Amino acid sequence: MTQNKPISATLPIPAGRGELILFDEMGDGKEHFAFALGDLKKGETPLVRVHSECITSEIFGSQRCDCRWQLDTAIEEISKATSGGYIIYLRQEGRGIGIKGKLQAYNLQDKGFDTAEANEELGFEVDERSYELAAKILLKLGVAKVDLLTNNPSKVEGLQKSGVEVSSRVEIEAPAGNQWDAYLTTKSTKLGHKLKNY
Repeated sequence: MTQNKPISATLPIPAGRGELILFDEMGDGKEHFAFALGDLKKGETPLVRVHSECITSEIFGSQRCDCRWQLDTAIEEISKATSGGYIIYLRQEGRGIGIKGKLQAYNLQDKGFDTAEANEELGFEVDERSYELAAKILLKLGVAKVDLLTNNPSKVEGLQKSGVEVSSRVEIEAPAGNQWDAYLTTKSTKLGHKLKNY
């Protein structure tokens, strides 16, 4: 086995098959992942979703946020893309404040704070995530140019500052009138997310 080659394995999923690639030597002590999907063609720009861990929705089905919907939708869209692509899965729970901070923020939300106000009340920034790691992972994969599946301009800026060109931003937005209306309104008005319905 080549020493510097990441460990990977093929996973059968409803959308087909994907390759889960482990990146555990990124300098922060965490295990991050890339999930390669679809028909990846050399020389074509892949469709990429940079996604931060959300235990509460992705494992337990919490309806406080749209993270699970975004992940499921991204997997479906990337699987169908002619260029294939990647999910870059970062261990940045709760917009970077960790599961403990996230649960504390939920308790504040139950008292009337919105998701941004709750983080600030706890002494955090509204969003403490970094996308430099995502860029490093993409460059390790040999990907220097992407079509980015996101509503968050900070992801575009973060990747481009770290050496990955974003050829286009592809929208990923739940239909209006869903159970996350208040949450998505906050993301639009306070976090700068580009959401047509909010």
